[in-house]
Amino acid sequence: MSFFAILCGLLIEQVRPLAYHNPVYGTVLAWTRWVSRNFDAGKPHHGWIAWGLAVGLPTLLSFGIYWGLVLTLGLPFAVVWSIAVVYTTLGFRQFSHHFTGIRDALDSGDDPLARSLLAQWQRVDATNLSRSEVIRRVIEHSVIAAHRHVFGVLAWFSILAAFGLGPAGAVFYRMSEFVARYWAHKDGASVQPSSVWVQRSSARAWHAIDWVPARITALGFAVVGSFEDAIDCWRNDASRFPDINDGVILAATSGAVNVRLGGGGLRPAPVTDPLSRAQAGESVASIHGVDSGSTPGREPEPGHLRSVVGLVWRSVVMWMLLLALLTLARLLG
Repeated sequence: MSFFAILCGLLIEQVRPLAYHNPVYGTVLAWTRWVSRNFDAGKPHHGWIAWGLAVGLPTLLSFGIYWGLVLTLGLPFAVVWSIAVVYTTLGFRQFSHHFTGIRDALDSGDDPLARSLLAQWQRVDATNLSRSEVIRRVIEHSVIAAHRHVFGVLAWFSILAAFGLGPAGAVFYRMSEFVARYWAHKDGASVQPSSVWVQRSSARAWHAIDWVPARITALGFAVVGSFEDAIDCWRNDASRFPDINDGVILAATSGAVNVRLGGGGLRPAPVTDPLSRAQAGESVASIHGVDSGSTPGREPEPGHLRSVVGLVWRSVVMWMLLLALLTLARLLG
């Protein structure tokens, strides 16, 4: 039933996207803050305790509700619950409005507006970026956002659903990503900063959890793009990026559409709200400003934005067709 839950969740999200500041996000944020406030006491073992509570309890809750519905009201109600979870965790519209606004500004020749929108989205200093640098950063941020909001969620949801865990995989993945990002960017907060042990535990857990989904996403991009170039760039250039999981995805994207990615990093803009950069979706590694050389490929240009959109949607269709075939085989078997 995972195929139907994902399909319905994506369709509903396209028709009625979830608002940025929604009750679900507010609940998750309040829960993460409560765990940090009560269990982050600055000791090594407190990091894993806080992470286990922040991620584990919501995951177990989603699993418990799923099986409670199966045992009491029946499978159709459990499927509705799965659709609701997918709707809140998986979707393009949670980030695509940023991409669309910047793309439209570039198409109209309004480069200052494009730089301003990029700065607002990622909470970075984009004042002196060239047109190609703006496009490059838009591609990089959009591809990683697509992975974390769509492909990574799809992977964990499908894997755990196959073992009868319902939508627990989607909650597990999104909560792991959120707490790692939240605690990393809460490091510089003036009030109750997160301890180094909480940051390390959440970062290590997130790296392990995202290892397989990142390679699934990269493989999908290679299959629907230029396969040989994507695999070659994956093998040779993934290490150019601060985070190896993100690097695998970005390197595969670079080869798949023949665009140069990587290079000079953006400077974090000073912010007073410790959550601002976390809400923007910036990666954990990028806060440290680590950077290296660019991948091979053509200089980024507006046409590459359309190529990346096509790459992402073809990959979605491919994985949905694969899930449909597996679901059909299971029903017939």
